[in-house]
Amino acid sequence: MSATLEDILHSHRTGRAVVVGILNVTPDSFSDGGQFLSPPQAVARAKAMVAEGADVIDVGAESTRPGSDRLGPAEQIARLQDVLPAVAGLGAAVSIDTTSAQVAAFALDCGAAILNDISAGRDDPAMFALAARRGAAMVLMHMAGQPKTMQIEPHYDDVVVEVRAFLAERIAAAGAAGVPAERLIVDPGLGFGKRTEHNLALLAGLDKLAELGRPVMVGASRKRFIGQWTGASAPADRLGGSLAACLLARRRGATLFRVHDVAATVGALKTAAAIENAQKV
Repeated sequence: MSATLEDILHSHRTGRAVVVGILNVTPDSFSDGGQFLSPPQAVARAKAMVAEGADVIDVGAESTRPGSDRLGPAEQIARLQDVLPAVAGLGAAVSIDTTSAQVAAFALDCGAAILNDISAGRDDPAMFALAARRGAAMVLMHMAGQPKTMQIEPHYDDVVVEVRAFLAERIAAAGAAGVPAERLIVDPGLGFGKRTEHNLALLAGLDKLAELGRPVMVGASRKRFIGQWTGASAPADRLGGSLAACLLARRRGATLFRVHDVAATVGALKTAAAIENAQKV
């Protein structure tokens, strides 16, 4: 049974693992661009992910891969209008991956419950106000710069300390705008303005982000840094590294896992939980 929104928002207290299936309604996403661009393809993929055990379907109509250009709200809505209402009726919670309050409002009207904002409310000053007014949950993600330029010489003195401080500041900013901390999820933004060593350090230091008292979402699935570590050049060949990242992130306090490969992730998390519970008998 899929997690409810309240299950998701309390997962850091209960320890429930929440699998977030990625649905890119785009022609140019780094791993699956163009595969689910048509509404029938997108809805079929969402149905398959729910059947595989996804608790959340995260729908995005704008690619934010490194080097990508931004897409306006009208274009995003045009891609979403025949997809979101159908996906919202499948039984899993729906999140909308956008930095635009206009797109977010459209998605909420279609049944979405979570706003997944890679800018953490910085791109559109109306985003926090919308979340507060509509009572939506919100993912605050760390990103250095913008997708177009974020991978050009990213630098940190201590990436874990700096990302934690950023997320703490955004939690406070959301609160000042009327969004309760209890409606927030944080995401370190793996691959968004980070080198391989930064991504690995963040995964190793997730317990420090969990100290913020909010559920932590990790999006390591198929990303380039996994290929750099494993030697898998094609995103689809990075499943093993993606699962390893999820399992280690789980042990360090993450409870939400944003993934392309839902069935494999659900199976890996269930197996790890069974082993850990057997140790307690």
